[in-house]
Amino acid sequence: MNKPLVVILAAVMLDAVGIGLIFPILPALLRDVGHISEVATLLGLMLALYSACQFLFSPILGVLSDRFGRRPILLISLAGAAIDYLIMAFAPYLWMLVLGRAISGITSANMAVATAYITDISSEEERAKRFGMFHAMFGIGFIIGPVLGGLLGDIWVRAPFIAAALLNAINFALALFVLPESRPGQRGAKFDRDTLNPFKPLGWALTFSALIPMMAIFVIMNFVGTMYGTIWALFSEDSFGWSGTMIGLSLGAFGVFHAGAQAFLTGPAVERLGERWALVVGMACELTALLILGMATQGWILFALAPLFALGGIGMPALQSLMTAQVGADKQGQLQGVLASLVSLAAVFGPVFFSFSYFAVQGTWPGLIWIIGAAIYLLALPLILGIKRRPAAVPAG
Repeated sequence: MNKPLVVILAAVMLDAVGIGLIFPILPALLRDVGHISEVATLLGLMLALYSACQFLFSPILGVLSDRFGRRPILLISLAGAAIDYLIMAFAPYLWMLVLGRAISGITSANMAVATAYITDISSEEERAKRFGMFHAMFGIGFIIGPVLGGLLGDIWVRAPFIAAALLNAINFALALFVLPESRPGQRGAKFDRDTLNPFKPLGWALTFSALIPMMAIFVIMNFVGTMYGTIWALFSEDSFGWSGTMIGLSLGAFGVFHAGAQAFLTGPAVERLGERWALVVGMACELTALLILGMATQGWILFALAPLFALGGIGMPALQSLMTAQVGADKQGQLQGVLASLVSLAAVFGPVFFSFSYFAVQGTWPGLIWIIGAAIYLLALPLILGIKRRPAAVPAG
């Protein structure tokens, strides 16, 4: 494995640890700062704010990474995340938490730049496997992050945010001193006002007819994916009376199996089944897990479902590989910026939708929220079945 790939995967893992640290304890922080008992709606709105800022700025930063290089944009992103975590660690007022989330959303291009970086250094045949490794490292981060966050949060509700800020500082140093540039900026590149239009890259992507159904699938999968971060801790508290430690351990178990599936199963699954059927198999596994979770009456079931949820993730790297094959090498940053923007768009509406939906079913049948997610996920099935087995790559330009 080459050094740049090792470094970028390590950076992805550290970033996931930082994100995972705050998941089990964020509802408790909102209660502590806002002095409120019902946080489902507030949590959804805060996540939506972060994602709205991400939606507006990810395409811009993706284009800038094509023009000025990956490393400068990655460094800006990591610095913004560190500032956000420090604000959340010490903020005495709710409005300061909101400000921190907005700052982090504006600068959160790290995943888009990381995937563009992997595309830069990988041949077309290697991309699905390496995107699988990317998701595996993210999964490893979720083994460490939520467990550590739950343990630290039970000691002091602010401790996970301090730890996340330190991890982002390490990540910043790694990118600054060790990571080589994968795509140097264009000499003489000037800042264009059109770059400030977040909808221009999206309009560019929509000119590729083969990309449109893939992007729709991508949005649906990510929309449903926001349900876990929004509801998991609240559902575990309401249904099983879990502490931050138990919530962290359940997310850590998810991370163990997710990392294993992404590292060892994605490549063989794509080679044996092709991208489209890897998507179908992944969807079938996740739908089954969601239906079982909706009926769960015992906490151990969440741990037992971790392997099935992990198998549900094997389709995403295949989908990413299919989409990268549709554009030229000089536009990969722009494409990844668009995809990051679509993730953010899903995450603007997803947390609000699922938090309000959970509030509606919380008192009667909390597990119904997972059934609702499964029903939405099914909307992607006809689009997946319509994808050609392997599209041809387009020329650069």
